Amino acid sequence: MSAVTADRKLARGAAGSDRRFAVFSHFLLILWSVIVIVPMLWVLMSSFKSTGEILSSPFTLPDHWRLENYSHAWSDASIGKYFLNSVVIVVSALFLVMLLGSMCAYILARFEFPGRRLIYYVMLAGLTFPVFLAIVPLFFQLQNLGLLNTRLGLILTYVAFALPFTMFFLYSFFRSLPHDVYEAALIDGAGDWRAFFQVMLPMASPGMAAVAIFNFLGLWNQFLLPVALNTDQNKWVLTQGMAAYASSQVYDVDYGALFAAIVITVVPVLAVYVIFQRRIAGSVSQGTFR
Repeated sequence: MSAVTADRKLARGAAGSDRRFAVFSHFLLILWSVIVIVPMLWVLMSSFKSTGEILSSPFTLPDHWRLENYSHAWSDASIGKYFLNSVVIVVSALFLVMLLGSMCAYILARFEFPGRRLIYYVMLAGLTFPVFLAIVPLFFQLQNLGLLNTRLGLILTYVAFALPFTMFFLYSFFRSLPHDVYEAALIDGAGDWRAFFQVMLPMASPGMAAVAIFNFLGLWNQFLLPVALNTDQNKWVLTQGMAAYASSQVYDVDYGALFAAIVITVVPVLAVYVIFQRRIAGSVSQGTFR
């Protein structure tokens, strides 16, 4: 009886400890959610106010919902032009990096050849290289190639910096795919290219979706590379336009239009994350060389 009683006490103690941990973790999550969500809601609410309303009553609902703030930000501050530039550059870079990264990861994961291990670790070394250390060499290299201040130059730079992470992330997905499926495709008459694009790549779609989202978030918010390599104002991306708009107003600040521009910048990122958050949570895995 004493042993049974001791076991019950231990079980009750463990259950109580689990409950305390759950309460504490939920408290931290709620606190973190409040810290993140409240400022976002305040920015959204302020984007419909006038400058006077924001300064006089920053935490109250607007007396009149000013949709014109968004039109002013889109046209007067050229946010629309910068938004379209960002879409073209980021989507193009994302397509290229997903294509090249998936092919590289597939080859390294599924085929044995001399130098395979060296290539893998050289690609991984790219993850450790800080972006700001490459700014000066990149500047002169793009200048020599005639790609400085061009969309193509910025697209290729984005691809180069996102490629190591893409390969690293997708490596384990291709490594875990059954080899029998590939062999069956070859027996049915498919070549290597067809087997990759029609059989193996669709099977790795969860990993492709997750890494595409991570790359989109990183490229959309990129600021240092565009500032250094893309000084043509007509080709600015959204982060450059936002920084210029915020600094150009000095003392005569139209806070309503400024907050509207912030909302325009943030909404695509939030939309992508909210729509695909389950894929992000369910597809993250570590790439290991075997």
